[in-house]
Amino acid sequence: MSSQQSIGVFDSGVGGLSVLRHVRELLPGESLIYVADNAYMPYGSLTAESVSDRCRQVVSFFIEQNAKAVVVACNTATAAAIETLRSEYKLPIIGMEPAVKPAVLATRSGVIGVLATSGTLGSDKFSSLVKRFGSSAEVIFQPGVGLVEQVEAGEFESDKTRELLKTHLSPLLDRGADVLVLGCTHYPYLSTVIREIVGDKITILDTGSAIAAELRRQLEKHDLNAVTDSVGDICFYSSGDVGMNSVTVSQLWGSRVQVESLPE
Repeated sequence: MSSQQSIGVFDSGVGGLSVLRHVRELLPGESLIYVADNAYMPYGSLTAESVSDRCRQVVSFFIEQNAKAVVVACNTATAAAIETLRSEYKLPIIGMEPAVKPAVLATRSGVIGVLATSGTLGSDKFSSLVKRFGSSAEVIFQPGVGLVEQVEAGEFESDKTRELLKTHLSPLLDRGADVLVLGCTHYPYLSTVIREIVGDKITILDTGSAIAAELRRQLEKHDLNAVTDSVGDICFYSSGDVGMNSVTVSQLWGSRVQVESLPE
């Protein structure tokens, strides 16, 4: 592999753009390929086997594009497939992990709320994470049913989104959580409304910056970091409606982009 090769980043939809932004800010010289696997969104509604199959297909596409590393910018996909991907492919593969450990360090009340998809919360990987780092705090789980779909529709602050968030966050607040872990890459796009609901005294954590830092460590470890003063290219692909995704991705990315169709 060469340092001039691209980095592949993918999610079931546009949520992984929140991670891609952290990667871009930390590693501006790297060329990036982003895949929104919208045709199979949300991954949380699929079986673990189906998620693994989709992840294999996306990673195979990245390898065809000569990628040097892959970021699985989806908590559900990481939980279902990361070990399989790492055993089958010989390039660095970085996955997501809800910020349970830093949440335990940050809590004052001893109560942590985790908002994530059902696929993430029900996974063995998440259970192991809580056992390893959450024993000194009360960790409360809340499935964010419907939130991924709201982000994909571009409804970040709509009345429906606001009501969904109130419904999902109320049980966590009622139990005294003073740290909220956003365990899905889509959820940072709802941060404005989340902050309005939970107030200023709640610490909100997501893992995008930590994932970007881990990617940099892996690139340096394998001597794959780009050596250039220029800004790297970014290409966007989708397995769904590329026209609709071009609009949503452009809105979230902050500049007009063209989304191409992911080859079958």
